[in-house]
Amino acid sequence: MRLLIKNGTIVNADKSIEADVLCENGKIIEIEKNLKPKIVADKVIDATNNYVIPGGIDPHVHMHLPSPAGFSSDDFLTGSKAALAGGTTTFIDFVTPKKGQLLDEAIKERKLEASDCLINYSFHVSPIEWRDTIANEIKNCISNYGYISFKVYMAYKSNIGLDDDVLLKVMKTVAEAGGLLVVHCELGDEIEEIRNDFARKGKLSHKYHPLSRPSLLEAEAVKKAIDMAEETSCPLYIVHVSSSKSLKYISEAKKRGQTVYAETCPQYLLLDNTKYKENFNNSAAYIMSPPLREEEDNEALWKAISNGTINTLGTDHCPFTLEQKSAGKNDFRNIPNGAGGVEHRLTLLYTYGVLTKKITLNQFVALTSTNAAKIFQMYPSKGLIEIGSDADITIWDQKKVSKISSKTHKQNCDLNIYENIKIQGEPRFTIKNGEIINQSLYL
Repeated sequence: MRLLIKNGTIVNADKSIEADVLCENGKIIEIEKNLKPKIVADKVIDATNNYVIPGGIDPHVHMHLPSPAGFSSDDFLTGSKAALAGGTTTFIDFVTPKKGQLLDEAIKERKLEASDCLINYSFHVSPIEWRDTIANEIKNCISNYGYISFKVYMAYKSNIGLDDDVLLKVMKTVAEAGGLLVVHCELGDEIEEIRNDFARKGKLSHKYHPLSRPSLLEAEAVKKAIDMAEETSCPLYIVHVSSSKSLKYISEAKKRGQTVYAETCPQYLLLDNTKYKENFNNSAAYIMSPPLREEEDNEALWKAISNGTINTLGTDHCPFTLEQKSAGKNDFRNIPNGAGGVEHRLTLLYTYGVLTKKITLNQFVALTSTNAAKIFQMYPSKGLIEIGSDADITIWDQKKVSKISSKTHKQNCDLNIYENIKIQGEPRFTIKNGEIINQSLYL
């Protein structure tokens, strides 16, 4: 199909221009002002007063994630519908093997689970243990599948987390293979001590969840991961940074010239730990790890986004219903952690970042698409409106005003951590591989 987008403002991470865009066979083939294609387009979009931006790339989602309370409420079909509704055309999920399972087998299983995904997707692969074959399995992920990023957890050591000696081995292997290590930074042993101490004292309400995962234990894990990565010359990507204390170590590492990337999420920019002071039904949606922090952390993260310390905005999208969250009503340790966000990522950053002048429009594109494309080796096919790039495009209506509601959102969940938040700006059209996505998919 030949698609012509006329009269819009193309916004890339480095510049903005007034021009038309012609797409064919899933690629951008011409960009020019007042473009008059030699062959009539099959479809023409008049993008007057709209921004034409690269389709969003969410580098951190968990669809169909298993938990003792059941799978997260969005699978790849419903989660990709929500992503498309929010202007995201690519996301990166995870392959987490079972103990003893080969990474190759886990990848094949996960790809089957993602078979009905409506958008482009890739995976971070998670080594959860060390065995003689792991080094070759990691190299195979890169050479056979093109998956260059490997997610490790410094928490959750009873099932998927790694002890320091194994973490060091994985870092060395990933560095030698030319990959990138993605790290969940919280000191797991110390957190378990606090959690179990609370349990012994009968302190089991949801209000103890944030107290059991203090920001200091995130920051100290960030420091340890950075130090180990420096020792092994391993490129590092730190997910869901929530604490101002963590930013200090990240900023210092960047200044030293170390390859360290950092991600945060909208919830850590816009919400704080007062959400945990309400009753269980009103607080349950906000149980996540790391937990929400103080207002001063929100402010520090906004500054870090503006000055480039933070490179990307992910969501850690992993929603659970109120019924699922209620599995831990009498013991916070049993509350499934996670919340939805893939649908609202762009509009929240636009409303509370661009419109408040905390960031520029070009930074908005960098944070939501271009930087992730570069870090995870998708650029310039993705993350860019340019001749030869994939025709993954969002037509952005900068004027549309609405309010987020669990009654109207597209994610498959009865909870929304952004309930009643006012937003301005939303996708008018989401285009994936040159095809305008049917709005009926969002219903």
